[in-house]
Amino acid sequence: MSKNKPVVLIGLMGSGKTSAGRLIAEALGLPFSDSDAFLKQRYGGTAAQLAERDGADALHRYEADHVLHQLAGEPEVVAAAASTVEFPEVRAALRGAFVVWVDASDEVLARRMKSSSHRPDFGPAAMRARREPFFREVADLRCDVGDMTPEQVRDAALRKMGLPGGDRH
Repeated sequence: MSKNKPVVLIGLMGSGKTSAGRLIAEALGLPFSDSDAFLKQRYGGTAAQLAERDGADALHRYEADHVLHQLAGEPEVVAAAASTVEFPEVRAALRGAFVVWVDASDEVLARRMKSSSHRPDFGPAAMRARREPFFREVADLRCDVGDMTPEQVRDAALRKMGLPGGDRH
């Protein structure tokens, strides 16, 4: 594997996709794209604001557009919203990327979600039931962020990709 392939982080809200994604992007020398920043720039609001303004279905379409848009360009590291895996066209596009699934228990995710007002109010258990089969389908690597730091996620991803820097402990 080389850094000429995009890396996409998937996982439920609160799993730390942005934190780990930034570290992976820095290690690979690639640009980083986060769905939160994309939504704000392209659609004028946070995920919570867009869900309220346009509805959850529209928000999820916007989030899918983010992943498809970013994967159509030069390789980069993308923190993808959890909803994106529900779209068959996104799952198909992810086949060309290295996909890191960052996960934790529902309790850990619920605690993290409460600390951020930019996220819509979706419960992790219901979202896991809908999305976990898709996460399993597309993931090249699963990291339990209940036990792993963002730095450990970065190192595990680099190791799995066979790249230098994954040998840190």
